[in-house]
Amino acid sequence: VQLQASGGGSVQAGDSLRLSCAVSGRTFWRYSLGWFRQAPGKERDFVAAITGSGNNTDYRDSVKGRFTISRDNAKNMVYLQMNSLKPEDTAVYYCAARSNGLPITVKGYYGYWGQGTLVTVSS
Repeated sequence: VQLQASGGGSVQAGDSLRLSCAVSGRTFWRYSLGWFRQAPGKERDFVAAITGSGNNTDYRDSVKGRFTISRDNAKNMVYLQMNSLKPEDTAVYYCAARSNGLPITVKGYYGYWGQGTLVTVSS
């Protein structure tokens, strides 16, 4: 499984961005997908995840109500819609995949990672 993230950029506080992640492989639906982020000097943290069927999602508290994760199993794509961006959302964002199962919020369970895309939010 290979992942390619895109869509990052520099925006103002309050703006929106949509990150995309293209995932290779024929059994895309067998993988839960997650977005994680890493700010300078900090650990890589969970942001959002979605199960293989797309029926279940989870978010870190600080992005609930602002970010939405979705997937298109026909296109092998996962998205992260980010609204009302804040300076503290500034980080490199990574998409990741793991075989379906729980938990979907813990980075250690994800075996496949994309290269990351930088999001910079200025005040």
